[in-house]
Amino acid sequence: MGSRYKAYTGKILDIDLSTGKVGEYAVDDRDRERFVGGRYLSTKILWDCLAPGVDPLGPENICVIMTGPLTGTGAPSSSRYDISAKSPLTGCLGHSNSGGNFGLHLKRAGFDGIVLRGRAKSPVYLEIENNSVSILDAAHLWGKDTQQTQEALGAGGTLAIGPAGENLVPFATVASQERAHGRTGMGAVLGSKNVKAMVARGKNKVAIAQPDAYKQCVRQWVELLKGHPSTGRDLPAYGTPLFVMPLNSHNALPTRNFSQGRFEDAQAISGERLAKEFMVKNTGCVTCPIRCGRVVEVDGKQVKGPEYEILSLMGSNLGISDLPAIIRWNYELDLLGLDTITTGNVLGFAAELNAKGLWKNGLEFGNVESFSKVIGKIASRKGIGADLALGVKALSEKYGGKDFAAHVKGLEVPAYEPRSCVGHGLGYAVSPRGACHLDGGYLVYFELTGPATLNPRHFKSKPTWAIFSQNLLGAISAGGNCLFTSWTALHPVLYSMAKSKPLSFALETLMTAAWPVTDKALAAASSTAKVDLPFLPHPKAIRLATGLDMDLARFIRLGERGSTMDKLFNLREGIGRADDTLPGRFLKESLPEGGKNAVVPLSDMLPKYYRLRGWDKNGVPLRKTLKKLDLEFAADWAAE
Repeated sequence: MGSRYKAYTGKILDIDLSTGKVGEYAVDDRDRERFVGGRYLSTKILWDCLAPGVDPLGPENICVIMTGPLTGTGAPSSSRYDISAKSPLTGCLGHSNSGGNFGLHLKRAGFDGIVLRGRAKSPVYLEIENNSVSILDAAHLWGKDTQQTQEALGAGGTLAIGPAGENLVPFATVASQERAHGRTGMGAVLGSKNVKAMVARGKNKVAIAQPDAYKQCVRQWVELLKGHPSTGRDLPAYGTPLFVMPLNSHNALPTRNFSQGRFEDAQAISGERLAKEFMVKNTGCVTCPIRCGRVVEVDGKQVKGPEYEILSLMGSNLGISDLPAIIRWNYELDLLGLDTITTGNVLGFAAELNAKGLWKNGLEFGNVESFSKVIGKIASRKGIGADLALGVKALSEKYGGKDFAAHVKGLEVPAYEPRSCVGHGLGYAVSPRGACHLDGGYLVYFELTGPATLNPRHFKSKPTWAIFSQNLLGAISAGGNCLFTSWTALHPVLYSMAKSKPLSFALETLMTAAWPVTDKALAAASSTAKVDLPFLPHPKAIRLATGLDMDLARFIRLGERGSTMDKLFNLREGIGRADDTLPGRFLKESLPEGGKNAVVPLSDMLPKYYRLRGWDKNGVPLRKTLKKLDLEFAADWAAE
C-alpha cells in the first residue's frame, strides 16, 4: 500500500513467522498524518493488532520495527528507528529506540517498517534485500554474542540479540552495530519468536517532496548542530559522561541503590577522567554530526566507551569507583544483550537486600568481584542469575524491600536521583513505558544537567514543562531524529548565559517566578505556534521531505496525540492511576544530602498534569480530548 507523501517507501513488511508467509501491512495516509512514524505509528499498529492481555512472550504478541520519515533522507542524526511490542518486563507498552544502521538500510531495501507475528519453529534470521525478504535458518548463529552475530551477517544494516535474548531475560536488548535498543526487553520478544538477527540491504533512494529546499534545510541544520555550544562543543568533548560531576554536585548521582545522591569517588568515574586516561577517539550513530560516542582502550583493546547511565548505575549506584571494571562490564553487557540500566538497578537492589539481610546473595556494595561473577549468569539465567534476571519489581515481590525497589511500572529507574529534580521525578511516574528519562520528558536538562533555568525543587511549574517536553521529544523521535538535536532549541546566546553562574541564577529565578505565564504560553503552543523556528528545524524538515502539513503547532500536537495514544494502550492493559507513581524511597524517605523534606511531591504535581493533558482525575483521557486529537477510534476507553 503506497503513500501520496514522499520520504516514505509506502511499504511495511508483514511477516508471520509461524507460517512463513510474507505480505504487506497496510497503513493509510491518515495514520501517517496522525502519527508520522517511529514509536507513535508503532503504538497505533499494536493497538490495532493486539488483544488486551496477550502474553508478551507468546506468539500472539507482535513486534513492530519502524523508521521515521526522515530516516534515509540525509537529515542529521536521523538513523534512529524504533522497536515496539508489549513488554515482557512491564506488561505495558514497550518500545526502544536506536541509532544503529538497520533502520537506514531497511528503508534503502524498500520498507518503512516490519510487523512480526507468531513464532518460528526453530531459530531464524531475516535477510531483506531490494524489496524482498528471506527467512533463513539461524542454527549457526544461535549462542553467539551480538558482535559475532552481526559480523556473520556480512554487509548491510544489521541487528541481533545476544544470549540474554535467547534465554528470554525480560530486559534483554537488541543490538545494531554497537548501539542498543536497551529498554523494555525487546530482545526477549525477538528471542521468544526465535528471531536471532536481521540484515537489510538495498539501493532504493528516498524521494523528497521539495528536494532543493530540503537540501538547503539539511545543510543549515548540520551547521546549526556543529555551531551550537551544546551539540558542537559539550557533547563531542565528553559525551553523556559529562553529566557525572554536575549531577554529583547537585546531589542527583544515584549512589548505593539510590540511598544517596552524592558519591565520594565521583571524580574516579567522571567523563573528564574517561576522556583523559581512556579515550581513543569520538564516534557516533550513522548520519550524526554530533559524535557524542566514545571509543576507549582497556586491557590493550579498543571498545565502545560507557555512557553516563552505566558510569552511574554500574559505578556509584554499586559503590564502585573502578573505571576499567565499568568499561569491561559495559562491553560485556552489550555482547550478552543485557540492558545496562536495568542490570545496574538489579545489582544495586540485590546488594541492598543482602546488606539488610533480606536475601543473602553475596553481592556487596564496593566489591567489584562480587558483581563480575554474576553478570554472565544473568544472561544464562543460571544460579543466582535466575533470580536477578527477573528484574527489580519481581525481586522485591520475592524477597521484600518494595519501598527501595527503584522501578516504575516494572521498569527500572535511570541514573538521575529524582528527589533532587522533582519535575524529572514526575516524568518517571507518568512515562508510558515505566521509569524513563526520555519518555518522561527529560526535564532534568532544564533542572540540573543543561542550562539550569528551572528551580529543581519548585513543583508548581513542572507539570506544564513535563508535558511540553514530552510532546516535543516524542515528536522528534517519531520523525526519526536523535533527541539530542532538541538541545539547539535554546539559542546559543541563552545557552551560554545559562551556563554562567550569575546569569543562570537570574534566569532560573525569572523562569520559576513566571510559571503562571509559562503555563499559558506552553499550553497554547500546540494550537497557535504555526511557525518554523530556526533553532528547531524538525517540523520544517518533515514538511519539506514528505509534503505533510507540518509546523511547530502541529509538531507539538503530534507529541500530545502520541502521548495520549500511549496512555490509552496502557489503560487497555489494566495499567492505570495506581501505576503512575514512584518507589516509596522517593516519596517518603528524605534524600540524606537534600535537607529535611527532600522527597518528590508527586501528589502535588500529578493532578495538574492529568488536568493539563485533558485526562480525568484518574488519568483517563476525556472523550473531548480524544475528539480534539483525532483519536475517536479509542472512545470506548475514554472518560466522559
